[in-house]
Amino acid sequence: MGRDVTVVLRHLRSLRGAPSALLDRARTRWHGHRSARETARQRRALPELGKAPHPFARSLGLITVVVLGAWLGLLVVGSVRTSVGPMDTRMALRPSLTGGTKIDVSPLGALELRSHTAPIRLDVDVDRLDPVRSEALVNHPERINGLQEEVASDVAGGTLNLAVRSCAAVVAGATALGLAVYRRPRRALAAGGLALTLLAASGVAAFATWNPRSVLEPKFSGLLSSAPSVVGNARNIVSEFDVYQRELARLVTNVTKLYDVTSTLPAYEPDPSTIRLLHVSDIHLNPASWKIVNSLVEQYDIDVIVDSGDTMDHGTSAENGFLDPIEDLDAPYVWVRGNHDSTTTQRYLKKLKNAHVLDDGKPVDVAGLRFAGIGDPQFTPDRSTKAEGDPAEEVAGITLASSLRAQAAARTPVDVAVAHNPVAARETDGTVPLVLAGHLHHQEMEVMDKGTRLRIEGSTGGSGLRAVEGEHPDPVETSVLYLDRATKRLQAWDEIKLGGLGLTKAEVSRHLPKENQPGAKPSTPPPGPPP
Repeated sequence: MGRDVTVVLRHLRSLRGAPSALLDRARTRWHGHRSARETARQRRALPELGKAPHPFARSLGLITVVVLGAWLGLLVVGSVRTSVGPMDTRMALRPSLTGGTKIDVSPLGALELRSHTAPIRLDVDVDRLDPVRSEALVNHPERINGLQEEVASDVAGGTLNLAVRSCAAVVAGATALGLAVYRRPRRALAAGGLALTLLAASGVAAFATWNPRSVLEPKFSGLLSSAPSVVGNARNIVSEFDVYQRELARLVTNVTKLYDVTSTLPAYEPDPSTIRLLHVSDIHLNPASWKIVNSLVEQYDIDVIVDSGDTMDHGTSAENGFLDPIEDLDAPYVWVRGNHDSTTTQRYLKKLKNAHVLDDGKPVDVAGLRFAGIGDPQFTPDRSTKAEGDPAEEVAGITLASSLRAQAAARTPVDVAVAHNPVAARETDGTVPLVLAGHLHHQEMEVMDKGTRLRIEGSTGGSGLRAVEGEHPDPVETSVLYLDRATKRLQAWDEIKLGGLGLTKAEVSRHLPKENQPGAKPSTPPPGPPP
């Protein structure tokens, strides 16, 4: 009995641990099945992900990230601003297949030097000229002697700063792009290191291929293409580095002199067989126009200036002093009244020693040419008088044409007629070879039905204060007309456009009348005196 009880108790003890053991056994078996299912699922999923990228593809992707990131870094933060002599410049490194150096001298153009062969190019943009330093240099030429060392020191300092900043820029750009693409700091840092290595190798290549003789053969563009003398007499340069520095200083000096005037344009060799006429119009009280006109008179050796009106803005006596610089111009000034010029303006201008006022069709002989013109019949700033519009302009044009016919009949034909409004100018068709006008604030050249050539000038004052009214400011426009001294006929003309308010570019374009172009057939001559 006692033994039976003992056996029962032993079995009860074993059964008491059974649920726990069964639970552990079941749990182990379930986890095993689950692991097997997950392994099978992962094995099935691997073929869907494809094979691992090829090492070449990985390398190509890394190189792309390095180059693109380095370029973006240079573009965003890889430039420095530094002073080179009297000029404030911005220096930057840019990727390039040919290397070299490009110097942008707005508004004059640019010049390129084959200074080195490397996958980077040095860009130097002349932002502005410091007026104090430049005026001191122009007024005291003896300071040019020390400019060589100053320019060399400025360039060396700017290049060093640019190198340091460019290193930081390429590392930052490549690292940032690598982090965005790979999302792994180690890969991103590797991209930054490779970018720094690439820039360093490019710098070594540039240093190894540095060519100081490149200054002897610069490539010009823009206005500088017509003024290569900006670098001095390059053919007489001895190609040594110290001479390179001296020529660089000369370049800075001459560019400074060019900037000293509001506009200094390439000079043309004087031709004794032509009369050079500068056509200006619609100055509208812009004081900078006088500097432009004075520069053009000197550079083009102008014989006579013709102003087709709207020199003023309101025509008040308070504005009269604006006309005083006319007396200091080195060419006679032929003027006709515009719709913004009053009779008060006209009376004041008549008293200036260098001025010749045209009105009522009366002829005036100036610089070997015979002029006749008529003032604009309308003075629009006067709000007390209602404007009559085109009919009044047509009447004025008919009056001028009648005077031109009378002069031709008297065997004293007029060579150039002048009216402010093109509506009036068109009435002279068939009575004169050339008629000049303005008013429209843009340039046109037209041969009218009866053979008279109509030249409409743009605004030489860039529309004055009106330049700030529109989205895009008007350019400063003027023209140089070349007339044959014997026949008094137009041979060619240069259209000159300078950047207006907020603009920095300029251009000069040469044009020939159709009858003067190479291979042109003989045409009917423009109107002249009757047989």
